[in-house]
Amino acid sequence: MHAPHDHKGHGHDPAHDHGAKSAGGHDHKHSHGPGGHSHGPLTFDRAFAIGITLNILFVIAEFGTGFVAQSVALMADAGHNLSDVLGLCVAWAGATLAKTLPSKRFTYGLKGSTILAAMLNALLLLMAMGAIVFEAVQRIGEPANVKGMVVVVVAAVGILVNAATAWLFARGQKSDINLRGAYLHMAADATVSAGVMLAGLAIWWTGAAWIDPVTSIVVSILIFWQTWGLLRETVEMSLNAVPRAIDFDQVTEALSALPGVSAIHDLHIWPMSTTETVLTAHLVMAAPAGESFLTDAQKMLHDRFAIGHATIQIERDGNCGTDC
Repeated sequence: MHAPHDHKGHGHDPAHDHGAKSAGGHDHKHSHGPGGHSHGPLTFDRAFAIGITLNILFVIAEFGTGFVAQSVALMADAGHNLSDVLGLCVAWAGATLAKTLPSKRFTYGLKGSTILAAMLNALLLLMAMGAIVFEAVQRIGEPANVKGMVVVVVAAVGILVNAATAWLFARGQKSDINLRGAYLHMAADATVSAGVMLAGLAIWWTGAAWIDPVTSIVVSILIFWQTWGLLRETVEMSLNAVPRAIDFDQVTEALSALPGVSAIHDLHIWPMSTTETVLTAHLVMAAPAGESFLTDAQKMLHDRFAIGHATIQIERDGNCGTDC
C-alpha cells in the first residue's frame, strides 16, 4: 500500500482530467502550457481544394489524350494521378476529422484520423503501381504505335500541374506526415511526368514503341520507392511506436537529469496524430517536487522534443513498491 502524497491540481481540459489521482495516491500532472501542443499549419483546406480540382481536370485530359495517342504510359500516369486525387481527398478528410472536438467516447477527438489517412494514401499508391505494372508487362510484347510528340505535350502539362500542387503543401510537409504524403505524391508525379516526357521525345526521335511500356515500369518503381517508406512510418504510428523524430533514450536521459529525480519508469511515447505526441512517465524523487518542477518538465519536453501532451506521475523514493 502506497502512502498518499500531495496532490497538485491543474486546470481542466475536455480531453483530459487534469490532476486526477491514481489508486496508489501518486501525483499526476497533465501539463499543457502555452505552446504546449505541437501542431502543423492551421489549415490547408484551400490547398486541398485547388490541388484536387487541378488534378481531376488533368486526369481527364491525360487519359483521353493517352487513349487517342495509344500511349499506355499516359493512360497509366493518368491512373496514377487519379489515385493521387483520391489520396488528396483522403488526406483532406483526415485533416478535417482531426479537428473534431473530444467526446466521452473519443477523449482525444479524432486526431488519429490523419494517421489512417496517410496509411490509406500509401495503400492507394501501391494499388496504382500494381495496375501500371500489369498493363505495361502486357504491352511490352506488343507495343502500340505511340504518337511521341502528343506524349511530350501532355507530360509537360503534367509537370506544371503536379509541381504546382506539390508547392501548395511544401510549407506543411515537414511538420505533418499526412501533408508530407500529399506533397511527396505530387513532387514525385512531377518527376514521373518528366520521365514520361523524355520517353515521348525518345519515341519521336527513334520510333521505338517499346520505350513507352518500359517507362511505365520505371514509373512503378519510383512510386514503390516513395511509397514504401511512407507506408512503414504510418504502420509504426498506428501501432503507437515512438515517432521517428524522437529519440527514446534522449528523452529518458533528459527526464532523469531533472532536479531531484532518482529513477524513471513506465515511460511511454506515442503519436496522438501526425502532428501531436503524447508522453506518460513515472518519476521517482527523494524529496517533494518544487512548485515549478512539473511546469519546467513540460516546457523542457516541448522545447527539446516537441512533445505537447505530457502526463508525469511523481512517486516518493522508497514508496513506489512493486509498481516500479
